[in-house]
Amino acid sequence: MTETAIDTRYLSAGANRYAAAADWGRNGLVAFGADINVCLWNPSNTVGISQILSGHTAHVRAVKFLPRLQDEKPTYLVSGGDDQSLRVWAVDGETGVATCVQIIQEHTAPINYLAALKIPVGSTKRRIFVSGAADSTVEVWSLDVSSGQVTLLQTIKTAKKYFPLALALSPLNDEGTALILAIAGTTNIIQILTASTADDNTQFEFTPQATLPGHENWIRSLDFIREKPKSEAESDVLLASASQDKYIRIWRIHQGSALSMPTSAASDASAAAAALTPGPANKIHKIKVEGADPATNKYCIMFEALLLGHEDWIYTARWCRSPTSTTSDSGEGTLQLLSASADNSLSIWESDPESGIWITVARLGEVSREKGATTATGSIGGFWTGMWSPTGTTVITLGRTGSWRRWDWDSDDQAWKQNLAVSGHTRAVTGISWSRNGVYLLSTSSDQTTRLHAEWATNPSPSQNTSKRTWHEMARPQIHGYDLNCIDSLSSTSFVSGADEKLMRVFTEPKAVARMLNRLTGSSSALSSSEFDSLPADAANIPVLGLSNKAIDVIDDDADASAAAGGNPDGGRGGDVTMQDRENMLDPASMVRKSALEIDHPPFEESLSRHTLWPEVEKLYGHGYEISCLAVSHPSEEKREKETHLIASACRAASLNHAVIRLFETDKWTELRPPLKAHTSTIHRLRFSSDNTYLLSVGKDRQWAVFQRDPESSAGYTLLQLNPKGHSRMILDCAWAPKSKTSSSEGVDVFATAGRDKAVKIWVRRRNTSPKQEKEGEGETEKKEQEFTLGLSLTEDQPVTALDFASEPLTSSSEDGSAQNFLLAVGTESGKLSVLAIKVTSGSADGSSGVSVAETYKVEEQLWLPKAVMQLAWRPRVRKGGEDDSDEGEKKQARELAIAGEDGSLRIYEFSL
Repeated sequence: MTETAIDTRYLSAGANRYAAAADWGRNGLVAFGADINVCLWNPSNTVGISQILSGHTAHVRAVKFLPRLQDEKPTYLVSGGDDQSLRVWAVDGETGVATCVQIIQEHTAPINYLAALKIPVGSTKRRIFVSGAADSTVEVWSLDVSSGQVTLLQTIKTAKKYFPLALALSPLNDEGTALILAIAGTTNIIQILTASTADDNTQFEFTPQATLPGHENWIRSLDFIREKPKSEAESDVLLASASQDKYIRIWRIHQGSALSMPTSAASDASAAAAALTPGPANKIHKIKVEGADPATNKYCIMFEALLLGHEDWIYTARWCRSPTSTTSDSGEGTLQLLSASADNSLSIWESDPESGIWITVARLGEVSREKGATTATGSIGGFWTGMWSPTGTTVITLGRTGSWRRWDWDSDDQAWKQNLAVSGHTRAVTGISWSRNGVYLLSTSSDQTTRLHAEWATNPSPSQNTSKRTWHEMARPQIHGYDLNCIDSLSSTSFVSGADEKLMRVFTEPKAVARMLNRLTGSSSALSSSEFDSLPADAANIPVLGLSNKAIDVIDDDADASAAAGGNPDGGRGGDVTMQDRENMLDPASMVRKSALEIDHPPFEESLSRHTLWPEVEKLYGHGYEISCLAVSHPSEEKREKETHLIASACRAASLNHAVIRLFETDKWTELRPPLKAHTSTIHRLRFSSDNTYLLSVGKDRQWAVFQRDPESSAGYTLLQLNPKGHSRMILDCAWAPKSKTSSSEGVDVFATAGRDKAVKIWVRRRNTSPKQEKEGEGETEKKEQEFTLGLSLTEDQPVTALDFASEPLTSSSEDGSAQNFLLAVGTESGKLSVLAIKVTSGSADGSSGVSVAETYKVEEQLWLPKAVMQLAWRPRVRKGGEDDSDEGEKKQARELAIAGEDGSLRIYEFSL
C-alpha cells in the first residue's frame, strides 16, 4: 500500500428538498442534506462544497447547528433523516474537518425537524435541542460539551397524533431559566409548552400550556425572536408561523397579564382588522412556567399580525435583526422576516415604523409564470427553504432542482445582488464523460438532467489559491422528461445520451455557450474559428409541449420575448391553432437574450436552467426498449478536422432479439446492419479500444464479447471472441487499457472486467506486429495467440460496479520498454475506491504476458462514497488552455479522476503519483 497525495478538486451534490434539511451556522458554514449525505459549504468561498459527511443510511431530512461559545474549538452539528437516527458531528474550528461523535437511535419513524436553543443552559453550558419525527413524538435532548455526549431528557407525544413538521425553542427571559417550545405540523394548530431551568437541574420537563388556532392548513415553519435587542430589557418574544394556507401569522409572547400588555402601533394597526371578527384566533392565551419564580412565571400570548402576499404554500419563515435596514434607534438593525414559498419567491418583511403594518421590503426569486400551477395541484416548483447568513447580509434559498440561489446585500446600491452558489444532481449520477479535449465533464442522472462542469480559470477572488482553479456547473445541456442512463462525447462540441426511452439523442454546443466556456475556462485553443463557425445555432430552447431542444437565435435585450417565442400560436393565419403550432411554441421566459451569457462568472441557476441548453441535432432509433449503455469510437490520430465516429448502443433485453449491439455512423446518422449478436440478456457496458480495433461488451448474462474491426463487414465489426464464463455472476463494467507503446515488435492488448462476484479480472492478448511465419504446425499456436486469456484476478470485499484505465500508461517499469504500468481505478457497490498500477510484461521467454499489481495507492476511507460507484472516468491528458502542461516536474504524474455516485454526488479527485 503506497501513500499518495489526493486533492479533492470538486464536490457536487444537490440538496434534499425538505424545509429543515439545511442550516447556516455561526461559523459561516452551511450544512445541508444531499441524499444520504450532509454537505458543508461556505458561501463566501468560491470553492463550493468543502466536505461531504457520510453515515446516514437514508435521506437526510433535518440539519441543525448547535450554539458555540467563543472559547470552544468544535462546532456541533446534528442531523436526522429517514433512517430514524440522529447523528452528532463535531466540526473543527481550525481545519473545518467534521467527524461523527455519536449516533442516537430513539425515534421509530423518519425525523422531520430539528430545533436548538440559541443559548447554553446552566452552569455546565449544556446545549438543548429537540427533534420531531413521524412517530408523532418530540424528543428533548441535552448535549454535554465536555464529553460530547447527548442524553435524552424528555419524550413528548403530540396531541391527536399529528406529525411534527416544525419546531421552535427559545428562552423567555435573559437568564435562560424559562424556556418555551412551539410544536406544529400536520394540523392547523400550534402547541405551546414551557419548562424551567431555574434550579440548574440536569433534568427538566416541558408541560403543555396553550394551543394557538388560526391557520387553515398544515403549518410548515416556526421561529422565535426577541422583539428588542439584548441591550433593552423586558423585551417581548415574537413567534412567526408559516403555513400551507399561504399566510404567515405573528404572535406576541408578553410577560405578565394581558391587561399590562403594551399596545404598540403594530398591535393597533395589524390586529385591529382581525379584531373586527372576534373568534378563537384572537383569544388571549395565558401560560405559565412551572417551577419558576411565581412573581415572573406568568405570560400571555396574543395574535399580532397576519402577513399576506404569497400565492402558494409557505415553507419557511425566519427572523433576523438585519443590518441592511437600520431604522431602529438602537442601531442594531431592524427586525426582518424572510419567507420562502412555493410561488418561486423569497420575501423580506419589515414592520413600518409609523403604521406598524408589516410590508414586503424586498422580493427575490422569480415571478410565477404558470398561474394555477400550485403545489397543491401537483406542481413541485418553488423555494423549499430560505436562510439568513449570521450577519444578515446574505440570503440563500433552495430551488426545485436541488440548486442553491444566493443574494448579497450591496450597501452602495442599497439592493440585493445575486451571487454564486452551488448546484448538483438530486438523484443517482448514472453516467459521466469527459469532453475529447478534456476541458469539461458531462454528467447524466436519474434526475433527468445532463450537466456540464468545468474549471473557472478567470476567477478574480483574491482569497483563492491561484494555482488551483475552482470547478462549477457551467451549463445544463439537456433537461429531459425521462431518467437519463448513459452519455458519451462525440467531439469537443457534441455528445450523445441515452435515457429510459427507445432512442438516443445527439446534441451540439450552441455558439453562446461556446463563447462563455472559452471565456470562463481560459481554453482559447478549445475551438478553432472554423469549428466555431460550424456550430448550428446561437442557443436552444424547449417547446412548451416537446422533449426536444430546438435551435433558436438569440434576441436583442430590448426585443419582445413573446413575439420571438411564437406568441402568435395560429401562425398568423387567424384560424384554429394546430398541434404543430403548439409544439413549435416556445416559453418566452426562457428565450436567450444576447447579454444573458456574456458574463464573467459561472451562470446562476436561472441561467443554467433556461439559457444553457444545447440544441438537439439528431435522434437515433432502432432499439425496442430503454437504452442501457452506449459508447463512441475514439478519434484517430491522423484525422482531426472532420471525422466519422461510430456509436455503439444497447438496450434492456430479456430475449435474444433485443440483446444486440447496434452501430450508428455519424456522417449520415444511419445504422450499420446487421446488429452485432453475442449476448442473451441486457448489456451493461460497451467500450471501444483506444485505436478502435476492438469493441468490448459485458452484460447480465455473465459473459464478455470482443468484436474486431472488419472493413469487409457491412456492420464494421465481427465477433472475435466470446467468453461465456467470464465471471460467475453478472458483469457490471469493463475498460480497455491504453495501447502499450513498446520498443519491441510485440505488444499486448489488455482489458479489465468487473462483476457482482466481487472480482476484477485482467484479460490480455499478445499481439505480434512482425510478419507471420508460414510454417507448418504453427496454425494452432497462432490461434492461441489471438485469444484473450485471464492474466490476473483480484478480489474485493463487495461487488465491483465501476472501473476505468487512465488514457496514458505510467512511466515504463523496464529499460527495454517490455513492461508497462497501467493506472486502474476500481469502485465497488459499497462505495469503496481503489487505485492500482497494473504491470503488464510482454515478450517473455515462454511467449506469455505477465500481469501483476505493481502498486496499490491508498485512498482514505473518508474519500469513499456511501453508496455504489456508478462510473469512473480519468481525465484525458491534454493541454488545458492557460495552464502549463509540460512533461517536466511532478505535475506530469498528476491524474484527475471523476467519480459518479449513486448518492447523487459527483466528485473529482486529483492523484499526485
